[in-house]
Amino acid sequence: MNVLVVLIPVSVGLGLAGLAAFVWTMRASQYDDPEGGGARILDDRFDDSPDGDRR
Repeated sequence: MNVLVVLIPVSVGLGLAGLAAFVWTMRASQYDDPEGGGARILDDRFDDSPDGDRR
């Protein structure tokens, strides 16, 4: 039972560290892809139409 006194704060601390890292990456715009939309619009692999509707 004494192990839980150590493991619970450690797990909560690691969870908070992961959340803080995620929030930091969101604020630093790590997930933005400004050039990706321009490249995807020209590629047929990302077409929304089903395969049978292509001409």
